[in-house]
Amino acid sequence: MANLAQAIRMALHYGETHLGVTDIFGQDVGAPLGGVFTCTQGLKTAWNTPLDERGIIGTALGIAYAGGKPVAEIQFCDYIYNCIDLLKLCGNAHWSSAGEYHVPMVLMTPVGAGIHGSMYHSHSFESMASHIQGWTIVMPSNAKDAYGLLLAAIADPNPVLFLAPKGLMRAKGDELIAGEPQDERTLHAMIDAPVGDRAGWQPNWPDLQDYRVPFGQAKICHSGSSLTVVSYGRQLPACVAVARELEAEQIDAEVIDLRTIYPWDAATVFASVRKTGRLLVVNEDTEITNFGEHLIRRVVDSCFYDLLAPPRMLAGLDVPGVGLAWGYEKHSVPQPDDIAAAMRQLVAIIA
Repeated sequence: MANLAQAIRMALHYGETHLGVTDIFGQDVGAPLGGVFTCTQGLKTAWNTPLDERGIIGTALGIAYAGGKPVAEIQFCDYIYNCIDLLKLCGNAHWSSAGEYHVPMVLMTPVGAGIHGSMYHSHSFESMASHIQGWTIVMPSNAKDAYGLLLAAIADPNPVLFLAPKGLMRAKGDELIAGEPQDERTLHAMIDAPVGDRAGWQPNWPDLQDYRVPFGQAKICHSGSSLTVVSYGRQLPACVAVARELEAEQIDAEVIDLRTIYPWDAATVFASVRKTGRLLVVNEDTEITNFGEHLIRRVVDSCFYDLLAPPRMLAGLDVPGVGLAWGYEKHSVPQPDDIAAAMRQLVAIIA
């Protein structure tokens, strides 16, 4: 099975071969590195830029306006904050032109903790991004969804922000991507660049197929009736694992992978909450003005009389950064024990 980084790479290859991608670029995106997480190795349209986030986004906007289809990367989301005004320009172009102009660009950036990145490489960005209108925002939790969401992003005529969880880049999927070989060693030999001299290396791409995950369509990853757990990205697999463990305690959690931050699948979330009466939102962005608060507000507005307990959010601590020491990092963002405790506490509340 492909890991998440390989899935992104295969989606980009399919995009430049079948969906009209003209440019894939960013810091260290081209040869010889192929991206700090190896997501762009071997791609024919990949090229390197200076270390200039504003220049990267401005160039992507210009290429899109000129009729190209760019996929740009900000190497870490921690360095995207000086580009908020440019992101707003990209997002409002279609609306402000009364639908006359499109901006067919994809902006990829890795997010979150889990790689010992300390305060400069561990931020989350989805809550901030959700305030920038005009962008579709996606965050996969597994390799197959990464492939499908990225192809949907490339095909979309307007800006899509593709948030790849740093801590899941080497996580292997549990479902085959259409066209990938079943043996992961075969895939590795085909598309992973060798260590050392890569001057003569060329990938041997598998016969990949078109597969797209529709925007705004969540996935129920674990069915249940005791409480609803909504998550995405790196925290989603942890929520599923905890839900399976707590079955032994007769705690029957329904875990929903949001997949798309905006637009998000309100219908699936509301239907689950109306069934379970309880809601826990889990992510690792800081808890103040967290996107999870928006989800809770919408659930309270629409499902108030179905709730058996106050909705709860489990998120990152309200601190300026994530510590380098592993103990500090684990304390800064939710861990499986924290998720289990939150589930137990919510189920224990008697209406």
